[in-house]
Amino acid sequence: MHVDIKKQGRIPDGGGWRVHGKGSAQHRASGVARGRATRAGATGSRGYRYLHHAVDDYSRVAYSEILDDERKETAAGFWERANAFFASLGVTVTAVMTDNGSCYRSHAFAVALGENVKHKWTRPYRPQTNGKVERFNRTLATEWAYARPYTSETERTAAYETWLHRDDGCGSGADVTLNYTDAREGCLFVDRA
Repeated sequence: MHVDIKKQGRIPDGGGWRVHGKGSAQHRASGVARGRATRAGATGSRGYRYLHHAVDDYSRVAYSEILDDERKETAAGFWERANAFFASLGVTVTAVMTDNGSCYRSHAFAVALGENVKHKWTRPYRPQTNGKVERFNRTLATEWAYARPYTSETERTAAYETWLHRDDGCGSGADVTLNYTDAREGCLFVDRA
């Protein structure tokens, strides 16, 4: 099992610079608002959303959630839900590969993995080692995150749910549940029933 987190900036209501263009009135106004918030003591950023993914090494079936942080408790909770999802499909997880992020090195994540799951880490600064989930991140970027401009974070999140539960593209009409299909692998089907 390959596990990773992808960090994405939040989209302000009304859309960000991808909708209005860099240097537009909307873009400048949001910069002024961020500056005022920073001077008032808030963080200067709109914030981030974190996409947590788990991709099965053999079938390429993926479980994914959008969460608000990448702390150890969040990563451990995500893994427990992902493991339950894969168990419902009949997949027994024997090993998990992650990068060297602090949330994955934590005691909380180790407890969530349990004694029967071997935890493997990638070499530092070598994301290719965890290539299956990195490829899933790239597919997300091209087919969902940057496929079109979104006018709010809510709109992008709704599109994410639609993208994850899309038709398999093989003409069967089967609904693919949280499934990543690589063209070289053929069609993968997962029934929600």
